[in-house]
Amino acid sequence: MTAASVAVVILNWNGKTLLEKFLPGVMRSSYPNLQIIVGDNASTDDSVAFLRKHYPEIRLIENDGNYGFAEGYRRLLDQVDAEYYVLLNSDVEVPENWIHPVIDLMETDDKIAAAQPKIKWQQDKTKFEYAGAAGGYLDLHCFPFCRGRLFDTVEDDHGQYNDAKEIFWASGAALFIRSKCWKESGGLDADFFAHMEEIDLCWRLKNMGYKIMYCPDAEIYHVGGGTLNANNPYKTYLNFRNNLIIMQKNLPLSDAYFRIFIRFFIDFVALVHFLAQGKLDFAMAVSKAHFHFFQMIFSNGKKRTKQQIAYHKHTGHYSSSIVYAYFIKKIRFFSGLGI
Repeated sequence: MTAASVAVVILNWNGKTLLEKFLPGVMRSSYPNLQIIVGDNASTDDSVAFLRKHYPEIRLIENDGNYGFAEGYRRLLDQVDAEYYVLLNSDVEVPENWIHPVIDLMETDDKIAAAQPKIKWQQDKTKFEYAGAAGGYLDLHCFPFCRGRLFDTVEDDHGQYNDAKEIFWASGAALFIRSKCWKESGGLDADFFAHMEEIDLCWRLKNMGYKIMYCPDAEIYHVGGGTLNANNPYKTYLNFRNNLIIMQKNLPLSDAYFRIFIRFFIDFVALVHFLAQGKLDFAMAVSKAHFHFFQMIFSNGKKRTKQQIAYHKHTGHYSSSIVYAYFIKKIRFFSGLGI
């Protein structure tokens, strides 16, 4: 039986150093029906020259501008033919056999649209990594968190999450997705630019009746913060703005605006907290996120589909507040949430 065709697609922007470090490992991936593609978002370093010189066997697709993560991948995948796409960050170290287990899991059920491997921290491989860990979840107020990572508390991996499990969202650091589901759903929303676009995509897929899975039998090692680090106010802006957008797009209408109102109150508390810490840039980022959310409210409203399923019916939904659980109840580990 012929293995399903897989295209690993790495989106690069000024990442020559990361390509030098991690691309050799990707090239050693053991999968029989595999193509490896690097797409470049108009890098201003010598990434493209490096690829042409040292990896002429890799297909290189050049975008004519820096379109960010979402639009960048949309433009790339329009030119890729495979049964499965793997959206792989350039700052990811992979072992040789990281593809087979995820594809094998997805092949067991046509309703599995997307999946992620176990994601651990490249600098300390005993720990999970912030952006994905053992699978993504959303709480009552649509705050994202992970199995293995609550806010800034990242767990050590001692086998506690070694079961394949349906989750709410799969990390964009190493997102496996059926190409037909990518096309059916419309792929990533270009208006996100970066951050949470994979959550929006997974939520839309779940509203369409598909499953998102976590596969513990494959693991990768993510550096994290390769494009925008946690101390960048623009990242704060994107996170706050995009979180509101995913709520507007994917919640049932009867629920969306009430929950958005609650989130505005919670966000205001965060803004005040930034001001109290003297982080004026971060407070302004929250304010700017709210302003731009309202600017986009009508255009994003048109993106809503007819398949808005009650939020609590989705696997991977936490019916309480992760903010309350973490900061008031002092729960630091996913296992303490009772999900």
